[in-house]
Amino acid sequence: MQYALLVYQGTTPLPGTDAWEALPADEQKRIYADYAALNKVPGVSPGLPLGLPEKARTVRVEGSKTVVAEGPYMGAAGAVGGYSVFEADDIDAAIELAARIPAARLGGAIEVRPVETYW
Repeated sequence: MQYALLVYQGTTPLPGTDAWEALPADEQKRIYADYAALNKVPGVSPGLPLGLPEKARTVRVEGSKTVVAEGPYMGAAGAVGGYSVFEADDIDAAIELAARIPAARLGGAIEVRPVETYW
């Protein structure tokens, strides 16, 4: 079965920010190494790179009018920062992999959701 792993950055330090620069160099290297290792796990398909939340636009239709708001639907802290798809035997394996994603330990969260067909 396939599982989508949705990465919510939350307060996770991101490269290019003051919070990232405040991390010790060895922690920065560990984060990069952890993400690289995840992408080598059999069954993992990394998602496409997503732009920063502040570059997002949220679109709604009210009546017949298109309404566009700047930013992500849930605000920057609740925005999806990335995703992967993982082919696994069960959700427990997907949860185990999700726990290895650095954002899970650095102020964010990972949503594990089965990929299913609705129709």
